[in-house]
Amino acid sequence: MKKKNGFNLMLFVFIILFLVIFSCTNDSKKVYDGVLLQTDRNFSAMSAKEGMFKAFLFYIADDGVILRNNSYPARGRERLLEHFAGRTDTGFVLTWEPLFEKIAESGDLGYTYGIHTNTEKASGKTTRGTYITIWQKQTDGTWKFVLDTGTQGLPEQ
Repeated sequence: MKKKNGFNLMLFVFIILFLVIFSCTNDSKKVYDGVLLQTDRNFSAMSAKEGMFKAFLFYIADDGVILRNNSYPARGRERLLEHFAGRTDTGFVLTWEPLFEKIAESGDLGYTYGIHTNTEKASGKTTRGTYITIWQKQTDGTWKFVLDTGTQGLPEQ
């Protein structure tokens, strides 16, 4: 009888360990799959509808940085406001399409990259380039960018 009780106890411990091990795995890929792609698409849609300046000011983290050609890094919302001062974004439409996302296992940092298109409203002329945006999950659960940069000069297809 004791042998059977010992076997049952070992079987019980094995089952508990099995359940604990598999219940503690964290599959963050499934939880976050597509969230940055959608956030980036929403960012682009806001740029198309309400203007690039408003979209960038909405999606930048408090300490976010923008890197652009012929400019020093612009850090934070206030610096971005200064950068946009005296400029207008009514003569063009900047949109982009994210092609890829990757989110850290911690679930609080990730990046997207893709193709951007700048269209001049008056002439309809377009230029294209590539970009990368690094995102950080905020305390309220939203994603804001902490770094955004891009390149110009993709050839026409």
